[in-house]
Amino acid sequence: MSVLLKLFTLKILTWIFKARIDTGANTTSINAYDLHVINGNNNPSNNKESWRENLGKMISFKTANAQGQEETHTGKIIKISKIRNAQGVERRYAVVMDLIWNGKSHAIPVNLRDRKKLEYKLLIGRNWLDGKYLVDVSKSDDDD
Repeated sequence: MSVLLKLFTLKILTWIFKARIDTGANTTSINAYDLHVINGNNNPSNNKESWRENLGKMISFKTANAQGQEETHTGKIIKISKIRNAQGVERRYAVVMDLIWNGKSHAIPVNLRDRKKLEYKLLIGRNWLDGKYLVDVSKSDDDD
């Protein structure tokens, strides 16, 4: 289930992102590309052990919002997720980012995924919603 949510600000980047709420996604995802693990394995094979070598290391990546604002960000890899989606199975790094909506800030793990070709550069998962918000799918974006 996914619904549109108007605007989120990422405290670290100080940008506005139009986001989609996805109650089927465990973890929030952001548009991230040109990933580079600092002093780590930048070409891990598709097994858990080779990805886990980078756990705790710093990663730099580029991100851009729908307005085309691009910035490089660096964060500590706090987890590696195995994601099943329509394209198959993939592994993703996650870093902690501070997301702000309506003046409320929450620092949460955010998956790094290339979302350049997708309309929404930020996907809000259950880890941001959990215990704080309820999603009312009967409301449209225009109801705010």
